[in-house]
Amino acid sequence: MPRKPAQSGLPTPKQILDFIQQSGQPAGKREIARAFGLNGHDKIMLKALLKDMADEGLIDSAPGRAFHRAGGIPRVTVLRVIAVEEGAIAVPDTWQGEGPPPKLRVIEKGRRSALALNDRILARTEERGEGHVAHLMKKLQRSADLILGVVHEDEAGKLWLKPTDKRERRQLPISELGDAATGDLVLAEPSGKPPRVSARVDAVLGDPFAPRSFSLIAIHKHGLPHEFARDTVDEARKVSTLPLGHDREDLRHLPIVAIDPPDARDHDDAIWAHPREEGGWDAIVAIADVSFYVRPGSDLDREARRRGNSVYFPDRVVPMLPHELSSDICSLKEGADRAALACHLVIAPDGTLKSWHFTRAVIRVAANIAYEAAQAAIDGKGGVEPELVEHALKPLWDCWKALFAARTRREPLELDLPERQVVLDEKGRITSVAPRERLDAHKLVEDYMIAANVAAAKALEAKKAPVMYRVHETPGREKLVALKDYLATFDLEFALGQTIRAGTFNRILERVGEHDSRPEIMEQVLRTQTQARYAPDTLGHFGLSLSSYAHFTSPIRRYADLLVHRALVTAYRLGEGGLPPEDATSFTEIGEHISMLERRAMEAERETIDRYVAAYLADHVGEILDCRISGVQPFGIFATVEGLGGDGLIPAGDLGQEYFRYDEAARQLVGDDTQETFKVGQRLKLRLTEANPVSGALRFELPEGSYSRGPGDRRDRTRRPSMGKRGRPANIRHQGRKRR
Repeated sequence: MPRKPAQSGLPTPKQILDFIQQSGQPAGKREIARAFGLNGHDKIMLKALLKDMADEGLIDSAPGRAFHRAGGIPRVTVLRVIAVEEGAIAVPDTWQGEGPPPKLRVIEKGRRSALALNDRILARTEERGEGHVAHLMKKLQRSADLILGVVHEDEAGKLWLKPTDKRERRQLPISELGDAATGDLVLAEPSGKPPRVSARVDAVLGDPFAPRSFSLIAIHKHGLPHEFARDTVDEARKVSTLPLGHDREDLRHLPIVAIDPPDARDHDDAIWAHPREEGGWDAIVAIADVSFYVRPGSDLDREARRRGNSVYFPDRVVPMLPHELSSDICSLKEGADRAALACHLVIAPDGTLKSWHFTRAVIRVAANIAYEAAQAAIDGKGGVEPELVEHALKPLWDCWKALFAARTRREPLELDLPERQVVLDEKGRITSVAPRERLDAHKLVEDYMIAANVAAAKALEAKKAPVMYRVHETPGREKLVALKDYLATFDLEFALGQTIRAGTFNRILERVGEHDSRPEIMEQVLRTQTQARYAPDTLGHFGLSLSSYAHFTSPIRRYADLLVHRALVTAYRLGEGGLPPEDATSFTEIGEHISMLERRAMEAERETIDRYVAAYLADHVGEILDCRISGVQPFGIFATVEGLGGDGLIPAGDLGQEYFRYDEAARQLVGDDTQETFKVGQRLKLRLTEANPVSGALRFELPEGSYSRGPGDRRDRTRRPSMGKRGRPANIRHQGRKRR
């Protein structure tokens, strides 16, 4: 704006206020003096005048000694983003005015919002109408990663931040509480240098024990993007109205069905099978044609790649794509015409894949059926229309029996590790936690999906097109040596010179049978495996015993599948939405990126289940529960409640009065006097002494009169074992091979 004319003498308070309001930059004493042409003695008088105006409550000073109207917003200030759904909304990072802090709409350059919840920004503010808007100048870096925790008040009335991460035992004094109250779940920013580190509350998230808070903890802890920018949502709404076109194969006459969990948030696959006259079956695995709607380089594509995958919690889903796509137009719903990428399979009588081809199609799902309902119908218990059972489910089951026979001959890795299912009521309260039942219906859908994934990989290989493989490599020698040492403690031989296949591990478990040690040996076999990842390398899938395998069947929730769809569209000239050349040459980097995001999602999901389990068990504190030792360390043992999961610690000092030595090879603690042994997989009864839903941590103790603690032995629980030179409790003696 034009500078005000210089004048002799001091400006009036009203002139100063008008200048501050209209200035296009922060207005400090220097800027005010320059604007009004003040020099020498007048500058000294201006300083006194500004102090008087501040004392009278007419102006406030902002960081950097710039002034603004009292009770108002500085011209340039730091704001914190509190919402991003319909464009970013922010509030002053610090607010000393009366009433609640004002909300400002953030105006960003460019079409796509780059802001997320709780971002701190430097912005130039401007009055518009009766409120303010903020023009983004830059996004500020945090001084450190935010800590998620609960506000706690000690007996002296001092406020502390108790982190939700059960691995973090340190509490931080709270230097700035903001709007938080005792017991609130908050995000806080650490400040200062050790040992004087404190926490400043950055955002209040609410009651940590309220229904649906446990997933919120994981979202904030792992930084999961859980809200879409307005431009991305607008684009999703726009593309969802695209006409399907007339060049698609019409499969609407087929009784194709989608079989999913009863609580499925999206339906991205449907299946159909029919016997061939010469033997074998024709089968179709139809997958939502996400590549038709999410085009390379679009806002939707950038956001999907940033997320990498959907994240599923018991109470919510953090989707890879906006609702308009993920649970609407791309979800294969009963009776609705939907765009699909169809994998046509010819399956031999012995279950092997004879041929395949891919088309863009339009389908109309005959029914969305829950796994349990499909299983009941095929078992003759009703629940599905008889005509659908006869023409859809029975052919699918007949074909699957052949696929399953081929799978059995292939000998994939068979680890019976139950998945925990948390059931919530309509208010988000826990009604049950139990292992999820494994039905033939689950195996049926899984085997059709595997067949389609194999076909997708081989089809792209035939065209010499880029493939984003799902890679699962053979275990390395170091892990195999550790397994050999471990199995030797059970008198089980394991030859290192043999050719290692998935079936090798299956035969180990067959030798174990139903012995009590089976769960722990199965877990050790799992630890021996490499972690699956995404890469453009033909390294095969060891666990499935397949040489070529790519994820094709879930493009709604996995970016890797979307890339495979685009590669197929390009390779087989199926229309628009193919793979751009720059992506084709970047598969290694993209694979590493989405593999990392997958690991983040898995950890967030697992931690949330642990929190729900702890909340469920909170009503059982003090009870004796059936448990199994899940881990042994020099400092103690970890145990999990049978059928529920969730790890809890028993410190070594609470196991008994004798010395315990740690046998690393056997993964066990052994008492020197009684030879009492605590080893991985051992079943025992424990008393639950603590269940913390916020951290997901459990704590157990041995019931009195059991194990190496004699009747009447009531040791001082406050005593801690002294520490040895290397930080080990002194009552633990370590033996065994060095950690590799």
